[in-house]
Amino acid sequence: MKKIIIAINLILISQCLMAQNPAAGKSVAGVTVFTNAKIFVGNGREINNGSLVIENGKITSVSEGDISANYASAKKVNVGGKHIYPGLISPVNALGLTEIEAVRTTSDYQEIGQLNSNVRALIAYNTDSEVIPTVRSNGVLITQATPEGGLISGRSSVMYLDGWNWEDALLKADDGVWLNWPSKMTTSFDFTTGTREAKKNENYQTTVEELNKFFAQAKLLATENNVYDNLKLSAMNGVLKGNDRLYIQIGNDKEALEAISFCVAQQIKFPVIVGAVYSETAINALKENNVPIIIPSTHRLPAKADSDVWEAYKLPAKLFGKGVLVGMHYNDSYWRTRNLPFVAGTAVGHGLTKAQALSMITINNAKILGIDKEVGTLEVGKHATFIVSEGDILDMRTAKVTQAFIKGAEVSLDDKQKRLAEKYNSKYGIK
Repeated sequence: MKKIIIAINLILISQCLMAQNPAAGKSVAGVTVFTNAKIFVGNGREINNGSLVIENGKITSVSEGDISANYASAKKVNVGGKHIYPGLISPVNALGLTEIEAVRTTSDYQEIGQLNSNVRALIAYNTDSEVIPTVRSNGVLITQATPEGGLISGRSSVMYLDGWNWEDALLKADDGVWLNWPSKMTTSFDFTTGTREAKKNENYQTTVEELNKFFAQAKLLATENNVYDNLKLSAMNGVLKGNDRLYIQIGNDKEALEAISFCVAQQIKFPVIVGAVYSETAINALKENNVPIIIPSTHRLPAKADSDVWEAYKLPAKLFGKGVLVGMHYNDSYWRTRNLPFVAGTAVGHGLTKAQALSMITINNAKILGIDKEVGTLEVGKHATFIVSEGDILDMRTAKVTQAFIKGAEVSLDDKQKRLAEKYNSKYGIK
């Protein structure tokens, strides 16, 4: 049996190795002017007929009308009335860290043990993943390679979805440490009756005390300027000094409140809550303590049996209304993150404007990850990382990405699904 499993794994791995992914995009020298475009800057500003100018991988102008005459020697691209958006940002993701969920040898997003603050996700990021082009084709150009498991999972990094290796793809290294807040409740499953039973987590307080002890030791090490070598503790320096984020994954409102109180007590400068909160108490705590939140997809079941069936769709507008900085991630499988613009777009029918929905997956995510000086909006001085779509990128009925650029280099939009479609359309004579 073991030999059969090993053989299957080797076959699947060999298929991954034989896959032909598109080459990394090549930068174009000189100035390029994109004209006749509907430009969505990402900060709420929209230009119905504008021009976007890029040079050496940076945006140099975003203007009304056709200004191509001002750049006589520039390359000129008439997009024919299509829409230009900032590259979409997908945080909280195992994209590039796992290839086939059922094959353990293709996954590298989790380490054994409970306290793994020294683990770095960026060195496991695989730019040759067959999944990356399929996500890129829907306009997602930036991901946050995020470790999983344990109490403290490790450090994430922000990566571009293009490059020959992880060094090429890197946008921001070690942007934050990931903490999985302990649950107050545990669930057991009875196979004889097919029922689940929820009960109080008897180890909750012990785990919280363990966290307090770990942070106290890390603080002591930081003040002593690393007088002894401890990788797990020294990896917390960036969080404790206010340079890096502390991302805290929570399961409900009570856990969010506990996590915020913990961060206040530990004097964490940049905490980020990851999960959904619904109560006024929890939302007010976010606002009062200036804590941003990354919420999961709108496409999910209500938290409780008696909850409003539309609560997930209404949550973004509720958080915006309270003045909370809110971003969004797609929490159901790394490969499904290509649907991020559509799950953000469905919030538009429940109190959010299209500009706000777009901001959740562009500038808000950029601010939360600390990369808003480089990406998130189409503004002068930022990276020329953007997409061109035939229609509204938030609507799956009209969204069709025709071009994508990362730091000024046009990246291929070919992917495995497109090749398979072309193959079988050709077989059956479908046009």
